[in-house]
Amino acid sequence: MMSDPKNIALISIESVPDGMRPLGLVRGSTARSRNIARDITAGLKNLVGGEVTSYTKLMADAREEAIYRMQEDAARMGATMVVGVRFASSMVSQGVSEMVAWGTAVGPMDGQ
Repeated sequence: MMSDPKNIALISIESVPDGMRPLGLVRGSTARSRNIARDITAGLKNLVGGEVTSYTKLMADAREEAIYRMQEDAARMGATMVVGVRFASSMVSQGVSEMVAWGTAVGPMDGQ
């Protein structure tokens, strides 16, 4: 039975903790599109400067979805944590951005 993905710990350290073994690469991604209202607001914000909060929220939501999908991938492998967590974003096409999260799934050594 797969554990709850939200229980998978996420750690940015580069090494596998003592007593744990690597299970493999895990990843999660999502692609999100902007909408016309956000584009108009962003265009106006470019004129005066400052944070474009609608885009900030869009990317934050995308990051959380990518994290959750990575945790689901790790849970399917029987992992208890993911180490070396990394993120990247890119523009896939006009108005569509992709957020990717990846890392190494790890679990307890056999017999522990």
